[in-house]
Amino acid sequence: MDNSNFQPSPPDNQSTHKNSKKTIIVILGIACLASWGYLLVNNNKTGNVIEQNQTQIAKISDDKSNVQKSFDESLIRLDSMASISNGLKGKLTEENKDIAKRKAEIRVILNKKNATSAELAKAKEMITQLNDKIGSMEQEVARLSTDNQSLSQDKIVLTQEKGKLTEDLSTTMVAKEDLEKKVDIASTLNASNIVITPMNVKSSGKEKVTSTAKRVNKLVISFDVNNRIAQPGTADIYVCVLGPDGKNIVTRDSAANTFTTRDEGDKSYTAKVPVELETGKKKNVEFSFMPGADFQQGKYLIQIYQNGFKIGEGVRELKKGGLFS
Repeated sequence: MDNSNFQPSPPDNQSTHKNSKKTIIVILGIACLASWGYLLVNNNKTGNVIEQNQTQIAKISDDKSNVQKSFDESLIRLDSMASISNGLKGKLTEENKDIAKRKAEIRVILNKKNATSAELAKAKEMITQLNDKIGSMEQEVARLSTDNQSLSQDKIVLTQEKGKLTEDLSTTMVAKEDLEKKVDIASTLNASNIVITPMNVKSSGKEKVTSTAKRVNKLVISFDVNNRIAQPGTADIYVCVLGPDGKNIVTRDSAANTFTTRDEGDKSYTAKVPVELETGKKKNVEFSFMPGADFQQGKYLIQIYQNGFKIGEGVRELKKGGLFS
């Protein structure tokens, strides 16, 4: 029997060794697949967590941005009321203090780099309260502004009315002064029936009318005064007696005394005669004066003044006496 092509069978232990090797390879393969699966699943979970964290961070960032925006808008509303008058600010002092406190608390949260959702929620709630307070202030400012405008309008009306009253009063005063001036002028007395009587008074007291200058030592002057609208009372009448030289003759009592005229300024007078007047009634006035010196030959001018106006005048001439006069 030919044994040249005969292959002997491998031992059993060699076959067993090969099977064990295959088993190990399969197990390793399964282990690798399991590791890859675990890593794949774990990576997916990690990605989800990261994605969730990023989403949360983005949400917090957006919330913070929204809170900041809402806060900025509130500040703009506050700034819009910055131009209100000091008077209105004084009435809103308490509100301003409360608002300043809320603003400070909100800024503390917004200035945090890692503000939590709870803190941002608190900030949002405080901004809501701040906006409510600002809304109340805006309404109050609007009311106070309306009241202020009403008061300003009333002031304008009152000022205009005052101006009108002042103008009317000024016009009335001018008219009153003008009327008083007219009444004053119209109430000036009129002098009439002027009589100038030169007298010679003897040592015995006997009086005799004479026109001879060297014998005259007394002048008796009489006249009537009247005015229909003159009020009852005492009126002073001034009499000026001008001698032939044109100078006013003064007595011892009237020396250095003057009165004021409307057209001639201050004048010295010979006599001042007080007269009791009655409205609408004629009053006779008579007085005499003795200059204490000799009368000169010539014309004597008698001027009568009242209320600053010359109301009458008369002339009397004293002649040069003859040898036996």
